[in-house]
Amino acid sequence: MFRLFAALLALLVAAPAAAEVGAGTLIDLGIVQSKYADARRVQVWLPSSYSPKGPRHAVLYMHDGQNLFDPENGYGGKEWKVDEVLDRLIREKQVRPTIVVGIWNTPKRLQEYVPAKAFAHLPPQYMDRVRGLYGGDPLSDGYLSFVVQELKPRIDREFRVKTDRANTAIMGSSMGGLISLYAIDEYPQVFGGAGMVSTHWPLFLPSQEGRSITGEEYEAVSSAFEKYLAPALPSPKSHKLYFDHGSETLDATYARYQKRVDAVVVRRGYRQGVNWISRNFPGQAHNEISWASRVDIPLRFLLPPR
Repeated sequence: MFRLFAALLALLVAAPAAAEVGAGTLIDLGIVQSKYADARRVQVWLPSSYSPKGPRHAVLYMHDGQNLFDPENGYGGKEWKVDEVLDRLIREKQVRPTIVVGIWNTPKRLQEYVPAKAFAHLPPQYMDRVRGLYGGDPLSDGYLSFVVQELKPRIDREFRVKTDRANTAIMGSSMGGLISLYAIDEYPQVFGGAGMVSTHWPLFLPSQEGRSITGEEYEAVSSAFEKYLAPALPSPKSHKLYFDHGSETLDATYARYQKRVDAVVVRRGYRQGVNWISRNFPGQAHNEISWASRVDIPLRFLLPPR
């Protein structure tokens, strides 16, 4: 009897749990272990169009998963409202049927989201400074190995989804924008689209250091990204890139970085409005409220109806 009870208890603990959200269904996979990165919570949002025996859906992987669906978990009690917005867009046939995999961050968020190969192009003195601010060397290669080699196969196996590149996208904000761009650069065979919202290009954190970024630091960081991106960007024939930023708070520093990144994207052959969008949203800030107000734009661009 004890063994039977223990087995049933283990089954209940291991089974994904459904949670109430504004629209659709949120499946909690619990704490997911990895041999490449620290364990973390993962949730899978299923739109009202999803059925275990119905049509296969596209998949959108999103970072900072705790901020996407539920204000109780979101930073500052705010959320992106991805569930309400995406469910509506699917019903209105503005976006193809898509599920969202929300990957929660960990205390090592900064290390996991900073692109290691771009970081390697920084001058030594800046590498040491970023290393000190972030708590160590970049862990982004391990984090992406977890997403691509462990999490994606599980999602492909357990949910009714399309597994090809054209139906697999990735998106995040701030440092989550950096790791999304890094993901499509390093795994172009996996991701067909990437959304970079309010991308934190400076790498440095002025709020932690109590001062502004100097012109020399701006040049060092911009050059590092350009040196990495120029040969790394995937083909515009098979990929889509979305960038945006606001004009307030942290976002106020991003425009000049984005301009240089956009120049690299154009040289690679991307065309604005076709396979690439770069937009500025005056008056919007670096927070979940602003991102929720415009999340429909990258969703419609990256995942248009077939």
